[in-house]
Amino acid sequence: MADDLTGHVALVTGGGRGIGLNVARELVSAGARVAVTGRTAEQVEGAARALGGIGVVGDISARHDADRMVSETEQAYGRIDLLVANAGVGGDDHPTAEGDPEKWWRTFEVNVLGTYLCCRAVLPAMLERGEGRIVIVGSGASYLPISGSGLGGNYGASKAAVGRFGEYLAAEVGPGGVSVFVISPGLVDTDMTSPLAGPDTPWTPPELAPQLVRVLASGRADRLAGRYLHAEHDDIEALIGRADDVVRDDLNAIRLRR
Repeated sequence: MADDLTGHVALVTGGGRGIGLNVARELVSAGARVAVTGRTAEQVEGAARALGGIGVVGDISARHDADRMVSETEQAYGRIDLLVANAGVGGDDHPTAEGDPEKWWRTFEVNVLGTYLCCRAVLPAMLERGEGRIVIVGSGASYLPISGSGLGGNYGASKAAVGRFGEYLAAEVGPGGVSVFVISPGLVDTDMTSPLAGPDTPWTPPELAPQLVRVLASGRADRLAGRYLHAEHDDIEALIGRADDVVRDDLNAIRLRR
């Protein structure tokens, strides 16, 4: 039986379309109440209506917007049990010597600073209650060999920073009852990735990341907090079953090997 999230409250950034919207739909189908955020009012408001939830328009890389997203969700629902830090942008694929520094840095502002600001905003209440969960959407681009994906070197670098931040945050707030996970949704066909695809692109089924988030939201995988979990290549139920071994052997972690 799928995990029942009745009574849970989730805030999904970038929830107006793509992976975020699919995650929000899955959480609602599990019984959760959901708030979605994004910069495009039409998308956010349309998603909120379809989900029976609330939408908050704003830019996660602006501190006042990130704080407001959390505040409005807490005012509407009383608390936030789960933050899905999904919002992100692609990178600048121009050669480094020719790229626009402001566009290059903008990727970090959204993907890294935005993730930090949203986590920072939800943590006080979660730590006060002694429970909560944060799922940060990372990417295989943070560690896979350079492949000319078209997303840009700054995208991979930003996702590497996000992954490292998530692991650090898990260690910091875990003793306070907050579980943090970093996931890769795989290569999902979205507005960001579709223009870069070819006829044989091995797309990841779009339902896998939402299903993984649903399991993480349930609390059954809390022993795996701080681990890097891939929606397509990791069997989450198997990992839960051998979580002690995963932690003991430091598996599902990005490490330097010599």
